[in-house]
Amino acid sequence: MQNGKPALTGGLFVCLNSGIRPMWAVGPSAKMEVCTHLKQSMSRRIIPVADVSAVPVISGPLQTPGGVLRDTLSRPLRDLRISVTDRCNFRCVYCMPRAVFDKDYAFLPHSALLSFEEIERLAGLFVAHGVEKIRLTGGEPLLRKNLEFLIERLAQLRTPEGRPLDLTLTTNGSLLARKARSLKDAGLTRVTVSLDALDDSLFRHMNDADFAVSDVLEGIATAQAVGLAPVKVNMVVKRGTNDTEIVPMARHFKGSGCVLRFIEYMDVGTSNGWNMAEVLPSAEVVERIAEHFPLAPLEAHSAAETAQRWGYTDGSGEIGVISSVTRAFCGTCTRARLSTEGKLYLCLFASAGHDLRALVRNGSSDAGIASAVAHIWQGRGDRYSQLRGSGDAASHAPDERRVEMSYIGG
Repeated sequence: MQNGKPALTGGLFVCLNSGIRPMWAVGPSAKMEVCTHLKQSMSRRIIPVADVSAVPVISGPLQTPGGVLRDTLSRPLRDLRISVTDRCNFRCVYCMPRAVFDKDYAFLPHSALLSFEEIERLAGLFVAHGVEKIRLTGGEPLLRKNLEFLIERLAQLRTPEGRPLDLTLTTNGSLLARKARSLKDAGLTRVTVSLDALDDSLFRHMNDADFAVSDVLEGIATAQAVGLAPVKVNMVVKRGTNDTEIVPMARHFKGSGCVLRFIEYMDVGTSNGWNMAEVLPSAEVVERIAEHFPLAPLEAHSAAETAQRWGYTDGSGEIGVISSVTRAFCGTCTRARLSTEGKLYLCLFASAGHDLRALVRNGSSDAGIASAVAHIWQGRGDRYSQLRGSGDAASHAPDERRVEMSYIGG
């Protein structure tokens, strides 16, 4: 127990009409209601969840970083996504639905978050193991106060070969217009902006925060102007919700210098009510765009690239499609994810993490932590999307609780 609450690594989860949430994250009235129903043995379910993270054990000969680290499927560790906050000012239905993340939801206290110094330390160890790209995520990362200071620190890191990192950030764009210049000056390389519609009423409905699309477009333009380019624009496509925006989005960004990417609606976490019927396959997205603007396939920049690239045949740019549901790319996944409170996750669809913050705060040496990271990655065999596509029921059992996207970033 901490301050009267279950430890953040586990505890009770309650299934309410508004969704499944940890007991400590519901309001007083909901707690009272739960207790009453427990006493009356009513039908609502309290789901005991085992610890969703474990503190890595440092034992045996320490493994010195050698610049190349491979998992059980020979996939190298090359990309690290770092969530700097679990908070967001949007309530997108596929990520942080308001029915779950409402005004009573208890987000992590500041003391639970990794400090910038702790993030820098861990990032340096991952770089020594071969990480070449770091992406800052959230929640909404631009809500983290003084984020530029962290970017300045990370921009100083170098790979074992002496190269600077590809240092990027994913944002909803709400604060980008006012932050773009300072982010660039701090050393950020590029930004990716989430934008799910051009139609303002639909966009406001999807972000559920009454935020105007014009402000996001201003942020994109400002990012381009200061040199955070090429800007990537991510659109999550949900059949029956915003698929009518596919062609308008393509038309708007064609020839703009931005790379528009269409992402299949994914079953990340357990709070978004995912349904396969709402998934629009990427192949259909390409077909719809090609009816208006001829496309030709392009070569991937790297084997680990998540998006399939398509170029406009008139040379006016390209689009990408990310097909995590219908065309899994687990076999080439080189990404690890570090949560806001320092838990290492090896897959976007993971249900368990590894508590690196505990090692950092209990006095473990850099050598010890680096060795723990090596053992964790070398034991990695995650391939959720591939198993889902094969129909392996064990890969997505109904009672399995996967980590939420807002907790570890996309």
